[in-house]
Amino acid sequence: MRVLHVDPERTFGGGETQVLALVTHLRERGHQSFLATPRGGELGTRAAAAGFPVGEMRARHGHDLRAGLQLRGLCRLHRPEVIHLHTARALSLAAYLPRDAARIVTRRMDYAPRGARPYVGWLYRQVDAIIAVSEAARAALGTRGVPVESVVVVPSGVAVEHFARSDRAAARSELGIDPERPVVAIVGSLHARKGHAILFEALVRLRADGREVLCLAAGEGPEREILEARARQLGIAAQVRLLGHLPDVLPILAAADVVAQPSLAEGLGVAAVEGMASGRPVVASRVGGLAETIRHEVEGLLVPPGDPHAFGEALERLLADRELRERLGTAGRQRAARFSTQAMARGTESVYERALARRGRRA
Repeated sequence: MRVLHVDPERTFGGGETQVLALVTHLRERGHQSFLATPRGGELGTRAAAAGFPVGEMRARHGHDLRAGLQLRGLCRLHRPEVIHLHTARALSLAAYLPRDAARIVTRRMDYAPRGARPYVGWLYRQVDAIIAVSEAARAALGTRGVPVESVVVVPSGVAVEHFARSDRAAARSELGIDPERPVVAIVGSLHARKGHAILFEALVRLRADGREVLCLAAGEGPEREILEARARQLGIAAQVRLLGHLPDVLPILAAADVVAQPSLAEGLGVAAVEGMASGRPVVASRVGGLAETIRHEVEGLLVPPGDPHAFGEALERLLADRELRERLGTAGRQRAARFSTQAMARGTESVYERALARRGRRA
């Protein structure tokens, strides 16, 4: 198949990681992939370095006419059989796409699409197939009138084999961390919805109980200065390392005793899966896809969202019980295998094939 992937975001987040993993696995399975993404963006740079054709497509806002015309030009150039729209902004350009290609959209969020119900319904009728990364994301589409029976769940993927190579002693030596110090890792962009502030308040509780936990935070975003100020205000600045964007988060996951994901909203929870693949227990909010990814008391502990007290209690319980950490971590490794990038690519490829088959039958 010839597949054009559309992602108009300039930043490189979890969705762009999935796009890059998907095109890599599709190539291994004999398909051709092309990308439409902003010039100079990290996704385009990485894809081009990996040998994928990348075309300029910059969408300043939804329904951007200039972006739509750029996209049509790329379709004339590559003549794709499948066009995969990877973001909400990409979906807004669906009306500009040629009708002779199967159009697919992926929804990665566990909240309802923005816009009035009739508009959202019209928008999603522009595509041949809809992928949601979790049941929570599928249910959220249903609240805006998108028929949930038409939505296929294909969970996001993680490089399970890579994270399975975690080595606690080596990671701690590399990062200069005392082997006996309790460490919590959090991976995620610095946005309020990721819940870093909740974790910081939980750390204060642990400190009051005599446990000075080191927090390793990988990720960048607009809340950095706010979070730095909050850590100083809470008196835990020396315990928190905001490490920015890391090309590989394996070292901080390997160095951690527990992985935290205190999100207020989460489509799936890729960082939690990465933690599980590393053999680390996870403490997470019971929201969105996290409640599907992690089974309470099996691979981790789930707590009510936005509750620093409950989050701190769950962290304290795990940090105090090595046997529990090891049991949950072992179960997490086994569960993470269900969320491999290979499984994600195979599931997506199957959606492409069914969409093309339906178009063929209609023709």
